[in-house]
Amino acid sequence: MQLEFHTSPEDRRVAALAAVAIGLTLAEAAIPLPIPGIKPGLANIVTLVVLYRYGWRTAAWVAGLRIVAGALALGQFLTPAFVMSLSGGVASLLLLALAIRLPARWFGPIGLSVLAAFAHIGAQLWVVDAWLLPGASILGLMPLFLTAAWVTGLVNGFAADHLLHIQESTP
Repeated sequence: MQLEFHTSPEDRRVAALAAVAIGLTLAEAAIPLPIPGIKPGLANIVTLVVLYRYGWRTAAWVAGLRIVAGALALGQFLTPAFVMSLSGGVASLLLLALAIRLPARWFGPIGLSVLAAFAHIGAQLWVVDAWLLPGASILGLMPLFLTAAWVTGLVNGFAADHLLHIQESTP
């Protein structure tokens, strides 16, 4: 008995986009971090482009596959790092589901990227506070992490905006 899988063009598109995001996640893991826990979040560029081009559902699939496959490839599946990544990803996706409906004039890819970065770090800090280091005061670290989220959100938002404009001008 041979099992056959039938894939649609949408399935292949999600797989290709998730592969790009996973590649960025793995490349980012090889970059030495000056401050533990602060990463550029390059795969979020892919999520933003997918959100604008193919919608929230496809973006959620790409982000979910990236989080799980990246954790498996890095040996972090079901570890605290995975839980933090998953919580940040879910929080940012939920915020993006709401924020994509905001006026594009004020909340384009750059604004959404910053909002998503804040949701991501907020969820991660909540996991640290509620589960990993309960009772420890992490409030003193908030300015550092929020500043990092703002900077990475801006950079990733500009990159996503640039890619979206390149796609628009390509015939």
